[in-house]
Amino acid sequence: MQRIKLAPRPDWQAKAEAVGFTWHHVSGDLYWDENAAYEFSMAEIEEGIEAPTAELHSMCLDLVDEAVQSERLMTLLDIPEAMRDYVADSWKRNEPSLYGRFDFAYDGTGPAKLYEYNADTPTSIFETGVFQWLWLEDQIAAGVLPEGADQFNSLHEQLVDRFRAIFPPDDQGRGGFVHFSSDPDYVEDRQTVRYLEDIASQAGLEPQFVAIGDIGLNEDGRFVDHENFLINAMFKLYPWEQMLRDDYAAPLPGADVTVLEPAWKSLLSNKGILPLLWERHAGHPNLLEAYFETDPAHTTLGSSYVRKPLFSREGANVELVKAGRKSAVLDGGYGDGAWIRQALQPPPKFDNRYVIVGSWVVGNEPAGIGLREDRGRITRNTSRFLPHYIRD
Repeated sequence: MQRIKLAPRPDWQAKAEAVGFTWHHVSGDLYWDENAAYEFSMAEIEEGIEAPTAELHSMCLDLVDEAVQSERLMTLLDIPEAMRDYVADSWKRNEPSLYGRFDFAYDGTGPAKLYEYNADTPTSIFETGVFQWLWLEDQIAAGVLPEGADQFNSLHEQLVDRFRAIFPPDDQGRGGFVHFSSDPDYVEDRQTVRYLEDIASQAGLEPQFVAIGDIGLNEDGRFVDHENFLINAMFKLYPWEQMLRDDYAAPLPGADVTVLEPAWKSLLSNKGILPLLWERHAGHPNLLEAYFETDPAHTTLGSSYVRKPLFSREGANVELVKAGRKSAVLDGGYGDGAWIRQALQPPPKFDNRYVIVGSWVVGNEPAGIGLREDRGRITRNTSRFLPHYIRD
């Protein structure tokens, strides 16, 4: 694994705009950065990233199967008591999952270490599945990369196939009507959902967007969109930890709606899985030692560790503690609930930049990677996205 400096395509920004990638800058600074790319060997991809992704996903599913039968685990994972049967039933009914993303510390020399599992509302799928692939094709065509260069990236194709599997098409190739929802005021979220709508169309579905705030309830207790059409199936880019606590949570069990991601994913998109995985697989090469703060065993981590709230996104409220000294913390409003502590493992550093590998799962299959870089050790929403390629 190497960080290779490359000249950016002179027209990359116009190409981004042409395919709807409008969030290539964040707060006036680069988000998409092709001034460099990460080079991997096939062994690093297959053995270092793909295999651990599959194994960790399987371990997570085993944990869900255990958690839905355990009030203790539901409590540790802070699932509201009134919604626990609903979450458990979604698993017992085998409600399908679309996708998720593991975030790893990996430098090509040792085992990938799991930071967290973004199992509910991960973004950066367009950058991963489409734009970095277009970058690869352009750089091969320009002779910047060799003809045989490749990527670990079947994300787009696997998402199309997964939508078809969840909503099988009829004899005419139509898979039915599916709503898609997010908060339209967040550009990246709306564009991510727009991309998923396009994928659903390719899978034969008829997508319809509804803003999350425009979803209502009819007199029969069914959810409806802004035009009062029934919502029978919906993809939502809106976190379960909020949905389970919203005013509309109580009608969910009787609303007869298929939701992507399913409610059981609330058990995994939760930092509480990190100590639970360690408890069941202590010493696993891809896990970092972790404990709930209520567990006295957390003192075994000593005075250097990472402190994380159960629910947090884009590095918000994550605290790095080294030799008892806490780093600056970005307050994202996630600090009121339970916390866990995880062994301190800074991301690997290339050219004075810290990098993490986001490894995607579609259904139950590894599907590709995207890399994020930052000058600091915590990945935030301003961290840059860099493409990758495989050299052999």
